[in-house]
Amino acid sequence: MAKIIAIANQKGGVGKTTTAINLGGCLGVLEYKTLVVDADPQANATSGLGLDPQNSRNIYDCLINDVDPKDLIVSTNNPNLDILPSHIDLVGAELEMINLPNREHMLKLALDKVRNLYDFIVIDCSPSLGLITVNSLTAADSVMIPVQCEYFALEGLGKLLNTIKIVQGRLNQDLEIEGILLTMYDTRLRLANQVVEEVKMHFQEIVFDTVIHRNTKLGEAPSYGETIVMHDASSKGAINYLNFTREILQKNDLTKISNEDKKITIDNGR
Repeated sequence: MAKIIAIANQKGGVGKTTTAINLGGCLGVLEYKTLVVDADPQANATSGLGLDPQNSRNIYDCLINDVDPKDLIVSTNNPNLDILPSHIDLVGAELEMINLPNREHMLKLALDKVRNLYDFIVIDCSPSLGLITVNSLTAADSVMIPVQCEYFALEGLGKLLNTIKIVQGRLNQDLEIEGILLTMYDTRLRLANQVVEEVKMHFQEIVFDTVIHRNTKLGEAPSYGETIVMHDASSKGAINYLNFTREILQKNDLTKISNEDKKITIDNGR
């Protein structure tokens, strides 16, 4: 039975899609059967994993036309990693779902049909707090929040946490916060260090130890339709996401790694 992790932040450009596809990719190479669900109409996770969003049936058919997700899931060139693609049509899904009696549970009902096929399901949410994101939070066991290491890092985070509380209270009482992941960290900027300190001071133990550095390879990989571990496994970006994935596994008691082996050493020259 898969653990479902939603990756959410209504602020755009914080690394949600990068985290979704690379967490999925790292879980895959570590031999955990993983499904990435692209719940963003921009379909960046879909294209980032090598699919053309225009040429595939997608999550819209699943939510609106009651198509079995098993018929929509596509395998990728990454071992053990599949994707449920998205499409721009998903923009209209919120309007079409608005009068449905179980509108907040449509994604949960769909994923329940494939949950026993995977170890992890990772949902890439859209940069909004609309009905599709609420569906994602209702379907998930936990939510992971990427936060950019820049000036407006905490802007709007309160609204997201409030939405999570509402979902916990009304729709999914078992929803937990998996953690906060700091992304786009630039060691040269004093501001980035200040943001890291501030986030860790405010949120303490729910902040992941791993920080995702800015890395050109992370930007290159989606243009090749690849995850970072398939594109350049020795890059700083790949090592960051492998360390992050190890933290996820340790938090869920799925691996036994000694403290000295917890981190992969990064070659600062890469």
